[in-house]
Amino acid sequence: QVQLQESGPGLVKSSQTLTLTCTVSEDILTTSYRAWSWIPQLPGKGLEWLGAILYEGSTYYSPSLESRISISMDTSENQFSLQLRSTTPEDTAVYYCARDRGLYWLRYEYDSWGQGTQVTVSS
Repeated sequence: QVQLQESGPGLVKSSQTLTLTCTVSEDILTTSYRAWSWIPQLPGKGLEWLGAILYEGSTYYSPSLESRISISMDTSENQFSLQLRSTTPEDTAVYYCARDRGLYWLRYEYDSWGQGTQVTVSS
């Protein structure tokens, strides 16, 4: 079973750029034909999909956050990363990375998750 592990700062100041990295335990970012997603859970709320990068490098973002998000992939490190710009305290959440269950396309169902990393944005 593939394993995912998030890493990044636990605390950022408002207006700064948050960068999180997800390390995948196997060299399958491109060969699995899957999408790799970022899904935060805001305090007291459910999971909220932010965006994903497909195995061939295409990216898809939540329309409400598209102007502030970038997702990239580093196949040499088996990692994909999230950049969230112009952060506010409302971005405080536990951020999960996950592998989409679908082949070649987004299915918005997930079969592998990281353990999550808490990020607090201070005002």
